[in-house]
Amino acid sequence: MMAVSNILADLAGDPAREQFTDLLRAGDVRIERIVSHGQASPPGFWYDQEWAEWVLVLQGSAGLRIEGEAELRLQRGDFLHIPPHVRHRVEWTDAEGPTVWLAVHHRL
Repeated sequence: MMAVSNILADLAGDPAREQFTDLLRAGDVRIERIVSHGQASPPGFWYDQEWAEWVLVLQGSAGLRIEGEAELRLQRGDFLHIPPHVRHRVEWTDAEGPTVWLAVHHRL
């Protein structure tokens, strides 16, 4: 039986930890919901992924840095495609409320 879910439900979780929830896995695609509560990448840490990632901020805001570039400020509705092996990090997420990301991980 088909069931309807809401991507903005159950955001309260433990504010000390980010929530990562797989919404769909199919072949070379993974769709994930991420809920951040003021979290950022650890100092000196950079993501360097073998897959591409398309991210959309559904709620809240965040600062994302691509290595060698100025910080990008993402707000509700903003999206970005990050190709494989493009080093990036989360500088900050909204401390006033949850930042809800929709991330689509895929192979090119």
